[in-house]
This record gives sequence, structure tokens and C-alpha cells, in this order.
Amino acid sequence: MRFVAAGIAILVAASLSASAATGKILKVLPQFLDTKGRNSLSPSLYERDAYQVVLREHPERRSAMRFYVEWKGKGTPSTPFVVRIELRGIAEQGNLPKEMVLEEAAIPKGWLSHWTAVTMTAAQYKTLGEVTAWRATLWEGKQMVSSQQSFLW
Repeated sequence: MRFVAAGIAILVAASLSASAATGKILKVLPQFLDTKGRNSLSPSLYERDAYQVVLREHPERRSAMRFYVEWKGKGTPSTPFVVRIELRGIAEQGNLPKEMVLEEAAIPKGWLSHWTAVTMTAAQYKTLGEVTAWRATLWEGKQMVSSQQSFLW
């Protein structure tokens, strides 16, 4: 009887741990978008990086930002994953910096890592102004499972 109870306890514990999901943010790529909503003029990675330098040096050509978040999930989540981007702008004289939170459902596509794009609209970009710091977090329901942040966060 003891062995049966112990066996049931082990099976229950194993099934509970197997259903728990974990996730991790691997990389975050913040990118400016021009007035036409583009982050690059061609599909080349070199061209994208060169165009990002141009947009960084010419703020008048920017209209918004997009954050590409690479993440990985293990197991079956009890609720869908969500990528959340928290942003801080420049502090105006005598005030704290403006803050903004953006969210996007993180939908797994395939076996390996996944990319989720979180876009700040032109109106949101204009309201917040220049982004000085950001933090990307991966959530399963109300539980944060991973985060990555900029140096100034």
C-alpha cells in the first residue's frame, strides 16, 4: 500500500512539473521606423544597420519605433505568453520622465526560438518623445518569466 501511494505521489509531481512552462528572452532589437514605417530600405542586414544609423542621426526622419524580441519557451504554458516593453522618455525640466508600456501576444511558431515584433505607433512615439531606456519582459499570465533591459534602465 505504501508503494502504491508513493507511486501515485511521484506521478502527480511529475505531471505537475511537466505542465509548467518556462520562457527566456534571448535578444531585443530596438529599431527606428521612418515616416513610411520602414526600418530598412532593402532586406539586407547590412543595409538595415546602415539605415538605422541614418535614422539615429536624423530624428526628423523618424516616426516610430519597433522592438523585435527573440524569445524561447519550454513546456506548455497555462496561459499564452505576452511580450511587454516598458519605455522611458526624456525627463522635462522639473518632472520625471514619461513612461509607456506596450504589449504583444507572443505566439510560438516552430520548435526553436521565436520573434515577436512590438511596435510603437507614430502617435505614441510623439507623446513619449526620445526613448532613453527600455525593458522587455516575457509574461505567462500574471507571472514574469524573463526580462532584458537597456543599460540605462
